[in-house]
Amino acid sequence: MPLSEHHTGREWIVEAYGCDPVRLADPAALRALFDAIVLELSLHPVGEPVWHQFPAPGGLTGLLMLAESHLTVHTFPEHASACLNLFCCTPRAPWAWEARLAALLGAQRVAMRELAREYARGPVRAAMLDEAVR
Repeated sequence: MPLSEHHTGREWIVEAYGCDPVRLADPAALRALFDAIVLELSLHPVGEPVWHQFPAPGGLTGLLMLAESHLTVHTFPEHASACLNLFCCTPRAPWAWEARLAALLGAQRVAMRELAREYARGPVRAAMLDEAVR
């Protein structure tokens, strides 16, 4: 492996505002959201999603473990907002967060941050880590 080769994952931290409060409290709507993300990004779930529904007016929290890492959502119907997090340790095409969250949750505004998550940096990085352990 060349010394310059980097191993980098991608993490998306997404806030959706002005969402439909009914959809934010609807387990079927959030399952459809997860299904769309998994299908459209060619992700690989390793099990079923885990959901927790809060008493009204609260929303839901969902977690889906992926071969690529994880997908999470936490909704706030009382604030018409949702917070999502997707981490993939392998390259992934961009997803149309704004358009898809508008279609699936009725989001009026979406704020998205994409982070490069470097998890290895070739043999030089491995040697540095080995040295630090000694």
